[in-house]
Amino acid sequence: MRQVFLDTETTGLKVADGDRLIEIGCIEMVDRRPTGRHLHHYVNPQRPSHPDAVRVHGITDDFLADKPLFEAIAHELLAFVHEAEVVIHNAAFDVGFIDAEFERLGLPRLADQAGAITDTLALARDLFPGKQNNLDALCKRLEVDNSQRELHGALLDAGLLAEVYLRMTRGQKSLVIEAEEGGGSRLAEGSVDLRSFDLPVLCASHEEEAAHEAALADIDKASKGKTVWRPAPTPAVVEPALAAV
Repeated sequence: MRQVFLDTETTGLKVADGDRLIEIGCIEMVDRRPTGRHLHHYVNPQRPSHPDAVRVHGITDDFLADKPLFEAIAHELLAFVHEAEVVIHNAAFDVGFIDAEFERLGLPRLADQAGAITDTLALARDLFPGKQNNLDALCKRLEVDNSQRELHGALLDAGLLAEVYLRMTRGQKSLVIEAEEGGGSRLAEGSVDLRSFDLPVLCASHEEEAAHEAALADIDKASKGKTVWRPAPTPAVVEPALAAV
């Protein structure tokens, strides 16, 4: 399974008001392992960044002045995400900016090129309802080291997102732990045939069975006979009397 973890930085928060993408970072994984391949570009947005955005990512207009336009990196980005599962935190935000850039160039939307788009914010909200689920909060909760994240950066954040995703989804594929080189461990996906294990069957003793029946009887009594785990007794069948001759 090929996955691309993607993050962007932008001139502001509102693509509908003309805000543009200024940085994109992508990291590739295959079968939940980093391949070492990544894509990273700064982009000249041809407009100034909002001061609040600069305070978040630290990318100034002067720094971006000599960077390529998005059209110069668009086809490289499309090739990098082609048929991969693209994993993004708060996907609607990043996808909105990327699709706006593609639309200006008459290119297909991200969803039309990628194999799938997965939003880790939605995943985190399912796992941790009612809690903060931004990337910093998830790093702290899942013990991912983000000490280098003084400012937001697309490639750094894509790497942190990959670590967060792996920890949030650990165990989805298999419950079997396989030792790795270096003393670590990873989740093996279908590498062990569990049918080869001879599992012992431990039967309850008479005393344990009696204690279990007593506990069930107490619960049945407390519920006034409303328990449903035991079938009702089968009524006795009465043979009809022979008719007198």
